[in-house]
Amino acid sequence: MTKVNFILHLKSVFFLFGKDSRLNPTHISLYFAFFQLWNYNRFPEVFYVNREEVMRISKIGSKSTYHRCVKELHQYEYLEYSPSHNPFKGSQIKMLIFNSELDSGPHKNRHENQQKLTVPKSRQVPRQAVDLAVPNQGQAMDLAVPNQGQAVVPLYKHNKQIENSYKLDQPKNEFEVLAFFKKEKWPEIEAKKFYNHYLGIGWKVGGKTKIVNWKATAQNWMLKAEEIKNGKQQSQNKDNSRFSDCGNLHTVRNKDYHQPL
Repeated sequence: MTKVNFILHLKSVFFLFGKDSRLNPTHISLYFAFFQLWNYNRFPEVFYVNREEVMRISKIGSKSTYHRCVKELHQYEYLEYSPSHNPFKGSQIKMLIFNSELDSGPHKNRHENQQKLTVPKSRQVPRQAVDLAVPNQGQAMDLAVPNQGQAVVPLYKHNKQIENSYKLDQPKNEFEVLAFFKKEKWPEIEAKKFYNHYLGIGWKVGGKTKIVNWKATAQNWMLKAEEIKNGKQQSQNKDNSRFSDCGNLHTVRNKDYHQPL
């Protein structure tokens, strides 16, 4: 059984994954499927895997994708893959250890000379675990560059900006709407209709799109109300003219019903 500190190992692997532009999510998912089986078998020097089981754990549905990714992980020196052509014997996997402090064997971390995790002394706290992936300010930084000269913005300010972007433009109260309609020489009843309508639907057009300028929406309300009023007036005039053309509908109160038609 190989001596492995899997926490340090995973930190190193995450760091290398972030730097390696050749990888895609399928490579990472497959690697952690192998790591799970390696951990389940108590970190042996080598172990054998079943392709169907690994594909199920890594959520890979294509055999060609599985073979391509495992060969590329072998090529990129994240693990050693020895395929088996025997259907009754699984392929052999050897996980390379990415922890130089504990790995004193012949298969020492091959990425040690290329990538090295370092934490500036100013960020180290005695007797306290340091999370390399999450700085104290809550913002991800490039650990390969000790001093980036980048201003760190607290996380709550980002949340506040997001909340402000979703803030709707709406009047302070009903009196502001009444004053605006009075300024535009519209009756008070229309102002109350407008305010109650959009207050009931959360100040959104059609209940979906947020209102950008409520005064422009109010002016559009006035135009539509004027169109509806004119349409009703025209319809009433047409009805009156149609009834005036029908002489048989006109009657008099002093009609003598004794006279023949």
